[in-house]
Amino acid sequence: MLETRDFGKALSELSYDFYSGVPCSFLKYLINYAINEEDFVMAVNEGDAIAICSGAYLGGRKPVFLCQNSGLANAVSPLTSLTHTFKIPILGFVSLRGEPGLKDEPQHELMGQITSELLDTMRINHAVLSPNISEALLQLQEADKYIENGKSFFFIVKKGTFAKVDLKGQKQRKVMKSQTIELTKESQKEKPLRIELLNSVKQITDSEMLVLATTGLTGRELYELGDTANQLYMVGSMGCVSSIALGLAVAQPNKKVVAIDGDGALLMRMGAMATLSYYSPNNVYHLLLDNGAHESTGAQATVSPIVNFAQVASATGYTTVNELKSISAVKESLKRWNSQPTLTFGYCKTAIGTCEDLGRPTVTPVQVKDRFIQFVNNK
Repeated sequence: MLETRDFGKALSELSYDFYSGVPCSFLKYLINYAINEEDFVMAVNEGDAIAICSGAYLGGRKPVFLCQNSGLANAVSPLTSLTHTFKIPILGFVSLRGEPGLKDEPQHELMGQITSELLDTMRINHAVLSPNISEALLQLQEADKYIENGKSFFFIVKKGTFAKVDLKGQKQRKVMKSQTIELTKESQKEKPLRIELLNSVKQITDSEMLVLATTGLTGRELYELGDTANQLYMVGSMGCVSSIALGLAVAQPNKKVVAIDGDGALLMRMGAMATLSYYSPNNVYHLLLDNGAHESTGAQATVSPIVNFAQVASATGYTTVNELKSISAVKESLKRWNSQPTLTFGYCKTAIGTCEDLGRPTVTPVQVKDRFIQFVNNK
């Protein structure tokens, strides 16, 4: 059995000081250590945790991902279309519930048999973590070499690997009533196009702000309006932009982050709103552009017409919620946030439509990531 504090200290000495994940009884003592001693963000699902870790990595941290193997399936999309595509290395610890020969609950049977195979399929290097501290530290050194070379590495953790660590008192955020403001200075009879609103965002955000665009046409249009090093164009990992923003904001509390979301994407991972709101970083502006459609795939309707996103944001505890009904209102909202930053949710309906012959970024995701990291960390 590993002395958890010693192992945690070894992680810290290698600069692993940011954790995100979803609990498992096999990992509870490592999670307790992380909550007690390091930056830990409790995600509502494992995919969001991968995105949060990715944001922290963009912000210059070395993140650790923790999950039960049954939840590994929730992380497949961001592991295959975010971290693999952008070459973001993640150090992971995944429990081995349902280990063959170990009596466990029936829902863990299949995943217990295929955990290693699933990691192989995702081309993630992995090893079973030794319960012997000398061997485990050597394994950790080897894993760190993979991380430093831009490749993820996961440890499979068997039952009883970590020694007991008691959980210290956890700070609970006080629930505050959101301030909901409807900004309608300018009457706009027709809903603006998404690209028009993106252009207004570019006009207001200064050269120091970090702008994240959700996957699909949003990122492509932002690129079309002018490619800059402080912009990250997501591909894949639909619905993860606000979680990336959270990890980035925690890692870089002095940088302002604008996360531009879409209705289809946000609906896919709406639980992320609760996580972002719980940790409530003042330096995040979450802007939702809602055109009621999956436009990049043929404009099939989403279910957004029945959802009051502003009320959802208010219910989950965003400090400020702005309902925006014009381009000028979007500008005003961003200006207010820039001058007096609080976690803000901005909501604006947009029309379906994009410019003809819309191109795709000619810079690769890895190039976008590398220059973004350099910009963020002033390297």
